[in-house]
Amino acid sequence: MYFYIMNKIFENICFKLINLFVKTLGFIPKNTGTRLGAIAGHILFLADKKHRDIAIQNLGNAYKDEKTPLEIKIIARQVFKNLGRILFEVCWSWNLKGIKLFKHFRVEGLANLNNAYKKGNGVLVLTGHIGNWELLSVIAAMIAYPINVIYRPLDFKPLDDFVKRFRSRFGSAPIHRRKAIRKILRSLNKGEVVGILLDQSVDWYEGVFVDFFGRRTCTNTAMARLALKTGAPVVPAFLIRENKGFTAKFLPEIPLVKTGDKIKDVEINTERYNKAVEDIIRQYPDQWFWVHRRWKIKPFELLKKQEYV
Repeated sequence: MYFYIMNKIFENICFKLINLFVKTLGFIPKNTGTRLGAIAGHILFLADKKHRDIAIQNLGNAYKDEKTPLEIKIIARQVFKNLGRILFEVCWSWNLKGIKLFKHFRVEGLANLNNAYKKGNGVLVLTGHIGNWELLSVIAAMIAYPINVIYRPLDFKPLDDFVKRFRSRFGSAPIHRRKAIRKILRSLNKGEVVGILLDQSVDWYEGVFVDFFGRRTCTNTAMARLALKTGAPVVPAFLIRENKGFTAKFLPEIPLVKTGDKIKDVEINTERYNKAVEDIIRQYPDQWFWVHRRWKIKPFELLKKQEYV
């Protein structure tokens, strides 16, 4: 009991310190914070060899016939700068409200979301770790559609509590990954919007191997299974950083393919969702999360082949 109480006190103190840290950085003007974030990201690029190598390797595999090693290194450096900017932008956005939102954020293709919403089955928003994905909750306040986003809890509870609070401040409801399916179905039945980030590696039993940047990549099947089960339309949406702020791009609905073969349908639709993510990454390669080991799970036949090489 004593250790439980002390742990709760420690977590509470850490949460308050995180909150104070974010609010303090939030007073830094946006342009200054953006420059500081880029500097911090550049320093991280030089210091963090592990993730620098992961980013360069991922980029090299994705663009091996399209870009030179120098071009790939330049993009990798920009990726780290983007990550540095995200920290300052999250802090800066903490104090944003009302009319200020429209000064820094704009929305493209909202008709695509509106048309999907009118179908009455809720909407599945396909998104990923590109631009500043953490600020998608800000867009929810501008478009009058709370976006309930699936999330993977962080290991450090005080930080996880803060992130949940940040993401829910405009009415969005973060949905815990482990309890997701039932809550997603409930949200869709109510006609709500549910966002799923589909660009992270998953274990083989959670996904299917489909094409992504020319390689068979283990991809979560949850979105395809939910779309097939509920009939909810899938609309890609990404928050992209641009010169004067951010643009939320809502792209046309991805038509659902039904062949009558349930297993094949999951595979086909999952690959179509991957293609939508790949297309936006190709437009803004320096804004994606290349430091993640997206291709770490290998297809069984590839593993078997490597064992005998």
